[in-house]
Amino acid sequence: MDRFIIRGGKPLHGKITIGGAKNAGLKLMVAGLLTAERLTLTNVPRIADIATMRDLLVQHGVGVEDLNGNGTSYAIGGEITNTEAPYDIVSKMRASILVLGPLIARCGKARVSLPGGCAIGTRPVDMHLKGLEALGAEIRLEGGYINATAPKGLIGDRIVLPFASVGATENLLMAATLAKGRTEIINAAREPEIGDLVSCLNKMGARITGTGSGTLVIDGVDALYGAEHRIMPDRIECGTYACAAGITGGDLKLVGGQVDDLGAVVRALEETGVEVSQEEDGMRVRRTGALRGIDIMTEPYPGFPTDMQAQFMAMLAVAEGASMITETIFENRFMHVPELNRMGARINVHGSSAIIRGVHALSGAPVMATDLRASFSLILAGLAAHGETILSRVYHLDRGYEAVEKKLAACGANIERVKG
Repeated sequence: MDRFIIRGGKPLHGKITIGGAKNAGLKLMVAGLLTAERLTLTNVPRIADIATMRDLLVQHGVGVEDLNGNGTSYAIGGEITNTEAPYDIVSKMRASILVLGPLIARCGKARVSLPGGCAIGTRPVDMHLKGLEALGAEIRLEGGYINATAPKGLIGDRIVLPFASVGATENLLMAATLAKGRTEIINAAREPEIGDLVSCLNKMGARITGTGSGTLVIDGVDALYGAEHRIMPDRIECGTYACAAGITGGDLKLVGGQVDDLGAVVRALEETGVEVSQEEDGMRVRRTGALRGIDIMTEPYPGFPTDMQAQFMAMLAVAEGASMITETIFENRFMHVPELNRMGARINVHGSSAIIRGVHALSGAPVMATDLRASFSLILAGLAAHGETILSRVYHLDRGYEAVEKKLAACGANIERVKG
């Protein structure tokens, strides 16, 4: 099992190119199920989750062609020959549940394993299923599988989500593109990745309005068609490397990064004492003074994203004063706290909140990754720590970040991957 060895204490300086967004790319690949024609995606991130999604689409019978041989551009399309999404693939990645809506919409049936992914909370799929039932699907849960049929086809309806769930919004949005009549999704998630999905679907012939408003209106069409689409830059990767500049006292140019996509993350960075500015080809992030403690609460977009919580916790561990992070999205997302404390952090968890008392310095130690974002929080801590940090179970990291050691080493970090 691979691990990283990090020898910290060096400020990072240089350029890091931000890849395509994981949380957009996965859903855009699924959109290829909605048409037999060719959907071409560029700026595809080369990460493990994309490979898993490719395997899932292929076993549905759909062609997935690597256009340039390096995994950054795919053509997706073809007839669906299998409407079952099996446990051995779906268990690897929660985003696999998103094939459910498109399969029902295009084929009238689907059998999809209940999903897996990071163990950061229950993340039930109830909203997905209730929304699809509102559109006319008949659903049974048997033996760990969702069995769904739409004997009369999907029919538009008004769906009110009790929570602005990203996954439920995306699943229902894709299903509704081929439903008869109009669908309204009330309290829809507003993340930029959903806007990217809507943009692509509209290029394919869908009729969707209301992006970013909290209410999506979808007028169903008879068929969708081929299109070309460039995946947006990954705002979470961008925010993560911004924290790397902050925790090391560095100065980084994040090529492709967009301040407008980061929203509350930029405000939080500036409150801690990290300078952020938009330049022509990306973002510049630097820290010239001491880090200051702040309070953060995770919320749906445009609030502070849960996917940035762990990275900020690492940075706040060496900030002056006390900080508090309250997690409102996932109940098990503080599993990195014991590992950070092993490195000398002073963090106490009280229910859904973590109290962080800043320390002068962290110390390198053997630590273990527990989920995707927690993996990078430990890398950040290692970059700032005195001595050597050994991070195990980095396969979590590979699910969502590309060439981490290369990008960091090019900016002066002492980090290496050891195969094992």
